[in-house]
Amino acid sequence: MNTWNPSSWRDFPIKQQPTYTDLEKLAKVEKELATYPPLIFAGEAETLKSKLADVVRGDAFLLQGGDCAESFNAFDANNIKDLFKVMMQMAVVLTFSGGKPVVKVGRIAGQFAKPRSADFEEINGIALPSYRGDIINNVDFTQKDRTPKAKRLLKAYNQSAATLNLLRAFARGGMADLHKVHAWNLDFVKDNALGEKYDQLAAKISETLKFMESCGITSENTAQLRETVLYTSHEALLLNYEEALTRKDSLSGKWYDCSAHMLWIGDRTRQLDGAHLEYFRGINNPIGCKVGPSMQEDELIELIDALNPENEAGRLNLIVRMGHDKIADKFPNLLKRVKEEGKNVVWSSDPMHGNVEKAPNGYKTRDFDNILSEVKQFFQIHKAEGTVAGGIHLEMTGQNVTECTGSKSSAITADGLPSRYHTQCDPRLNADQSLELAFMIAETLKEARK
Repeated sequence: MNTWNPSSWRDFPIKQQPTYTDLEKLAKVEKELATYPPLIFAGEAETLKSKLADVVRGDAFLLQGGDCAESFNAFDANNIKDLFKVMMQMAVVLTFSGGKPVVKVGRIAGQFAKPRSADFEEINGIALPSYRGDIINNVDFTQKDRTPKAKRLLKAYNQSAATLNLLRAFARGGMADLHKVHAWNLDFVKDNALGEKYDQLAAKISETLKFMESCGITSENTAQLRETVLYTSHEALLLNYEEALTRKDSLSGKWYDCSAHMLWIGDRTRQLDGAHLEYFRGINNPIGCKVGPSMQEDELIELIDALNPENEAGRLNLIVRMGHDKIADKFPNLLKRVKEEGKNVVWSSDPMHGNVEKAPNGYKTRDFDNILSEVKQFFQIHKAEGTVAGGIHLEMTGQNVTECTGSKSSAITADGLPSRYHTQCDPRLNADQSLELAFMIAETLKEARK
């Protein structure tokens, strides 16, 4: 093992990176960014790690969700508020029905970089660099827009800081108060059967709160009833950005990536001899790694040992993204091997990335039934093995979009995709679909308690 430092990743092969034409400008931006205040603090990351240790033991459930890729153009307080609301809705459904505290982690305040299947995209015979997220280039198909620009790192930081500030205000300023559980129901959800189902649950919670008030337990004297914590996370793909925000904690002397509470490695950048693994092994945040259908048993154990050599519970989240048609074949042996080796990990299901398909009209989409199928199989496999299905990882939004087909609540067809297809990259669940999935998972957790 080499001696780790925040820049030691630069000595390793790296994938999924942009090609900057002005390296002097890039170095200048990195130097400036390194002087900016941290977005999160070491103590917050450690608190999240302790909560994830509860998930490992089956004493809590991880809800991780948010945009596929955040956008500079769609940066709007209402969009952030709507995501916060649907996350709160899902959390209260899971907590009330599942009987476990929910650890809430958003794909937000930093989810700006995206891996791509090819370095170039071709339209009408013209080839330009692929769109890799707003932190790197712009989605519009022109040479100017697709050329990576270093100054975008600074804009990503500033938007992340503003987003995080608003999230903290929502979480601690009254919006998270359980007495407002009815107000979390988004307008376009209220009028369907799912909205009614949520309102019935909210009514039960309100009755419980009235009883507690009669016993002297109120929002005024009990912070847990009026406040919450929504942690932030993103895929740490652009290591130039992550290195610039890596700080040494003055109390412990340990290094933390202060761009988010949790970071993860994607399925395309998890090479054992790669730059991303090198960077991740040195930071002390709770971290994740995507586990796709190409993962081999020995490879997974080597990866776990490299990223979590102390076998610390809460340190490593393995995010399973197999696809509904592959999980039954690929996942059980990996799970058994990790169990046999005695590894302490969070297991969470990402039912989104393995279920992308193209509709007849050319729109990239995901079918809700396939998403639901993968989640159900994930829980069934864990139940059969006697292990803990710890969480869910979703690309979702609080907006009323039409990007994923199906579900009882939305009934979006392929023909209906164009009406409100707003994603920067991959299709997301809307609030209806996210809440429907939460109710399904809640019933599974409820059954497990019996």
